[in-house]
Amino acid sequence: MFRSALSTAIHAALLAGLVATPAAFAQSAPAEDASQAKTLDAVTVTARKREETLQEVPIAVTAFTADALDRLGTRDIADLDAQVPNLTIYAARGSSSTLTTFIRGVGQADPLWGVDPGVGLYLDDVYIARPQGALLDVFDVERIEVLRGPQGTLYGKNTIGGAIKYISRGLPTEFDGNASVTVGNYGQLDVKAAIGGPIAANGGLRARLAVAKLDRDGFGENLVTGADVSDKDVFAVRGQLGTFVNDNLDIQFAFDTVEDQSGVRGAQMLQANRFNAAFFPALGAFPPLADRYDVRNGMPNINDTTIEGASATVNWRATEDLTLKYVLAKRQSDTETNIDFDTTPAQIADVRALYADEQVSHELQANWDGGGRSRGVIGLYAFDGEAGGQVLNNFFNLSFGDTQGTVFTESVALYADWTFDLSDRLSLDVGARYTDEDKRAKVLNRCYTSAAFTTLRDCTPAVLTDDPAAANFDRTINFKNTSPKIALNFDVSDNVMIYGLASRGFKSGGYNIRAQATLVPRSALPFDDEVVDSFEVGAKMGLLDQRLFLNLAAFHNKYEDIQLSVFTANPAGGFFGDFTNAGKGTVQGLEAEYQWLLSDAFTVSGNLAWLDAQYDEFLFAGLDIANEQEFTNAPEFSGAINLEWRTAVGDAGELTARVGYSYQSEVVATTEIIRSNVPPAAPFGRLPISQDGYGLVTAGVVWQSGGPWSVSLQGTNLTDKEYLTTGYNLAQALGVYTGFYGAPRQYSLSVRYDF
Repeated sequence: MFRSALSTAIHAALLAGLVATPAAFAQSAPAEDASQAKTLDAVTVTARKREETLQEVPIAVTAFTADALDRLGTRDIADLDAQVPNLTIYAARGSSSTLTTFIRGVGQADPLWGVDPGVGLYLDDVYIARPQGALLDVFDVERIEVLRGPQGTLYGKNTIGGAIKYISRGLPTEFDGNASVTVGNYGQLDVKAAIGGPIAANGGLRARLAVAKLDRDGFGENLVTGADVSDKDVFAVRGQLGTFVNDNLDIQFAFDTVEDQSGVRGAQMLQANRFNAAFFPALGAFPPLADRYDVRNGMPNINDTTIEGASATVNWRATEDLTLKYVLAKRQSDTETNIDFDTTPAQIADVRALYADEQVSHELQANWDGGGRSRGVIGLYAFDGEAGGQVLNNFFNLSFGDTQGTVFTESVALYADWTFDLSDRLSLDVGARYTDEDKRAKVLNRCYTSAAFTTLRDCTPAVLTDDPAAANFDRTINFKNTSPKIALNFDVSDNVMIYGLASRGFKSGGYNIRAQATLVPRSALPFDDEVVDSFEVGAKMGLLDQRLFLNLAAFHNKYEDIQLSVFTANPAGGFFGDFTNAGKGTVQGLEAEYQWLLSDAFTVSGNLAWLDAQYDEFLFAGLDIANEQEFTNAPEFSGAINLEWRTAVGDAGELTARVGYSYQSEVVATTEIIRSNVPPAAPFGRLPISQDGYGLVTAGVVWQSGGPWSVSLQGTNLTDKEYLTTGYNLAQALGVYTGFYGAPRQYSLSVRYDF
């Protein structure tokens, strides 16, 4: 099935002529007849913190305009998964809004504080440090950019895999707005509205307000309580206010808030929990359920997240050549969630987690362009963050413990990125970023006598420590990093550019807040930065009189001190959450993006990707087990093809019809140490949770009236494919072996009015 599907996609892409992204470009056409498009227009992006067209930027970046997102029926940023080469993005395990992102096989699936993501997320130039609530819904958006590969020079730490930039609509010079209602299966009801424009006679004061209320019944049900699982209940607001003092100076304020009261996601037992009969015989047997979203959780259906942010941005054009920009931002979030690992009423692995974080950041940029042979940006960035919480664990209703603490991060960085035109066709881009960061971890992990979590007990009575703390420390470590970049790009012609790029990226180190320091002293020691040296060559081409965009990239990345979150046995029995630097790895691959305007009405677009991710060294318990390990979320093959047809409907506007197919080959969804069913894994160990290759079909029809009205009919996963995105493999210690599935078949009808 895979080879047939992939062959079909490849041949279709090759016959199309090949490469860009459906969303990265817009068809140029007279306003009165958009169906008669003659060429493709490149989208303006800010990947290098200055405005450039997508085809000019010597890095691998995919951009989605608002129109493209609408045509694709994009609900949240996870829907971009198939539309970007080598991007894997989904909601983390039992959450609906906690973000997990991997680019080119690099990311981080552990959402706990003290563990940094591997792909950076930016909302209107503000870095979002924590994944809770970061799976942003798409509304009132201007553009989304996905930068692939390490972005250490311009964006700093935790962009070792890449970066995602979510750019909301700016402040308009004229009054405008929109309102839409969407209904769909599973009781979907979404209401979105936005309004903005000048609020002073001279246009010097402008404002914008956007709101969204997103509701959907659950894909499944808790068979014990009757509550929905995998449902959606989100309320979001974004507002902006700007004063435009003159043509050279403006000050803009923005705020956003999201309240997500969606329930937990449903997980399917992949095998019955062997401890159920032994510890809770009175409850009866709990075999795996037939429905992939139904559960029998004994814990209340609580999964609440609130995120808030505010920023102030000053833009000053100091001279004709120099522009200064200053961004001050503060963000915070709070999450309360119940995690019933075993998915049964039995208290085999019941966890209550509380997360809280806040951050303040400052960024000052100086952007210079004298219209000559050099231009670039210099910046100073400061970050002050605090993330912490408490995790309460109840194992078998016999073992009770908590993980609590806070990680404080203070970081200062100086960066520069400069372009020199060596000739009319050859340019040199050089950059570097220096980061100085302090991380302080306050960790207190304790044991209790009961699920009330009030009376302490000795965590390790067998070794006579008489200590209620598995870990109790307050430590600080300093990290310094220099991430350089150099790129050469050559304009073969006015419409063809080739480039070569060498860069370094890093993900900062820290402390394991789950440490079991009493029995495993090394677990309280800091782990190191993860570092990558990346080499990339590519081409960006506008062919056939700008009717075909073809973008290609080949990369070779060498990783050092790869950070992994794994479960490790402790000497007294049981396990703890370990965080370690595994060793070294090589990740290499090929990417192609394409968009071809075959005729005035017909467009084919999509992407193809090949990825080879291998551990070169993986040290565990003094042994190199690299040959037994696989990278998580790193499919060898992936791709998508979209066919789009536009036609005028007489005097009734324009009709656009789209059908899309995406494919990814087998992927390993969880990170495990033990790969083979031999001691000590036998007899109860299990291989990492994985998903065989699969394809998804989407389709959509959009009618634009030629006036303010538009109607959209969208469908996703039309074949109702069952596919795993992630899961929990705690089979050895807790008998837990569960998987979380992607969304089922969904269809929706939207009506929108623009004014």
